[in-house]
Amino acid sequence: MRACFPHLALFLLLAGIPCRGQMNTGTNAPLDENPKPTWETQKQARTFQLGIPAPRGQITDRNGYPFAQNRLSYNLALQFPSPLNWSDSKVISFARQQITFARGLLERRISISDRAILNHYHNRGLLPLILLEDLQPEELAMARRGLTSSLVLQQVYARFYPNGELASHIIGYTGKEAPLSVRPIENNDLIFSESQGREGIEQAFDYQLKGQPGSLHITYDADGKKTSERIVQQPVPGDNVITTLDQNLQRICEKVLKENCKRGAIVVIDPWTGEIHAMASWPEYNPNHFVPILNPEIYRALSEDPSTPLLPRAFRSAYPPGSTFKTIVGLSGFQSGKLTAKDIYSGPTAIDIGNFTFHNWKKTDSGRLNFVEALTQSCNTWFIQAGIKIGAPNIILWANRTGLGKKTGIPIKGEIQGNIPNDEYMLRVQKRKILKGDVANMSIGQGDIVITPLQMAQAYGVIATGGQFHQTRLVKQIQGLDNKVLSAYPDRLRDDLKIKPEDMETLRKALIAVTEDGQGTAHHAQVKGTTVAGKTGTAQWGPTSKQRTAAWFAGFVPAEHPQYAFAAVYEGEPGDNTIHGGSHAAPLIGKVLQEVYGIKDSKEEKEKTQAPNSNDNPTNSTDQTDSTMKPNQEPVDQSN
Repeated sequence: MRACFPHLALFLLLAGIPCRGQMNTGTNAPLDENPKPTWETQKQARTFQLGIPAPRGQITDRNGYPFAQNRLSYNLALQFPSPLNWSDSKVISFARQQITFARGLLERRISISDRAILNHYHNRGLLPLILLEDLQPEELAMARRGLTSSLVLQQVYARFYPNGELASHIIGYTGKEAPLSVRPIENNDLIFSESQGREGIEQAFDYQLKGQPGSLHITYDADGKKTSERIVQQPVPGDNVITTLDQNLQRICEKVLKENCKRGAIVVIDPWTGEIHAMASWPEYNPNHFVPILNPEIYRALSEDPSTPLLPRAFRSAYPPGSTFKTIVGLSGFQSGKLTAKDIYSGPTAIDIGNFTFHNWKKTDSGRLNFVEALTQSCNTWFIQAGIKIGAPNIILWANRTGLGKKTGIPIKGEIQGNIPNDEYMLRVQKRKILKGDVANMSIGQGDIVITPLQMAQAYGVIATGGQFHQTRLVKQIQGLDNKVLSAYPDRLRDDLKIKPEDMETLRKALIAVTEDGQGTAHHAQVKGTTVAGKTGTAQWGPTSKQRTAAWFAGFVPAEHPQYAFAAVYEGEPGDNTIHGGSHAAPLIGKVLQEVYGIKDSKEEKEKTQAPNSNDNPTNSTDQTDSTMKPNQEPVDQSN
């Protein structure tokens, strides 16, 4: 087998083993790193200085377990003999002979035009012409047995994602930066194409991951024959990106989504540091299918899949929050002084706001309730009354201060903002300011409010800490090859809401009651041995003909000393009205937490927790935000 550049040196680089000294394929004489050509050698010989792409740095989880690495890949290539002085007919004849042999050897179709062959020969003939990329192991074995002096194996770096689909929406994928030019070869041209980040962390930190190219010198004598080929400067591998993710927790979240829903997302963060430990979207894709180039058939299948597996639902999809937003309404009331734990409102089955009637889930009057009781039962009519008293400006202010309706600032491109409607938005979209009917809709998490799962986990994290808003982070640091920290992204307090201890206790008590109380809606989120605080939510979105339900559960755990804040969304199918936060989203978190805390329920206990009750029945679930006004429907002036 003929080498088209020094294989040993490149292999050592790919393996991460320092390769010292130089390699000369033409002479055993000591090498001069910076040769000074004489006038005579300048006239009679020529040396090309070509670039060797550097291996990309790794992407790892918080504990150093890899999400993205490099592997050694082999291309089958045609190397024309020097000097390059053949006629076009001889070039085509030679190339076709070799291609026919290679096609029979590997039993694979090789498509390359005569024009492409001639362009390569005349402009870049000293480099191998790639016939087939990324040979499979069985193909590589066959190729090695049948190579000719002109059919060579070209070693290149290929990106490798050892966990397949795991965290694919976060890690992203790479593609070739650009095809090698067909223009005449020039100094510093690359000997093969570099990889470029196209999505996720790969794209956001492409510069740091790329590294510095090495230098390969190829010398030809006066007759155009190659006399030497040597690496004079080794590539410097790219830096490593250390994420905040916990690979094990990420795997648990993805497994739960895969086994329990067709579409959804789960986000888990550390509320005391803002670090994202898991951010799962389902369905997902395998980024290895994008290496070294994306198969058009695979991309077509992914693009046409109605489940949109390429969509990162955790941060690039926003949903109406439903009753999960009632916690924010309560927080707004406490922070603005418009609500106290002792305030009492009635809980009728329905309430009229202007020309619209908003219904409660119960067929009977809930009676007079305080905040804890109202949140436990998810009483719509109670929160509409409280919300109107609190007022839109206060709800908007404190929702924004928890990060809702704003990008979190993670480095991945394409994060969407969500929306907390204000007067400016309403004037732009509805040609009017916020009215009382809008406040009523807002108070139960409907209308024009849309939130990403990441934002929701972040907001409940702010509540979990008593108001400390730590900047949400996805990357911990950038490390060099020697493990030296080059850049760090430390914990930073973005805001402090300073929730009063008595108000915090009220919020905590209410959120615990949602999972523990007999009238709560999130029994399926209970975890033996720990107390879960959270709130369910159910809301519809989309056009009436294709309306879908988003089932939510968001909160923190353990309730007394929070370790994690979380949010889960379960996307229902169009027209399916049986989807609810208590019956579909809360169990997702329950299953994750059982894995995290190592809880294995007995068969009897499992059956007991899954037994239907009045609170989880789809026909009267307490987390429904039912009203005669459909989400996103334009309300009229409802002030009296």
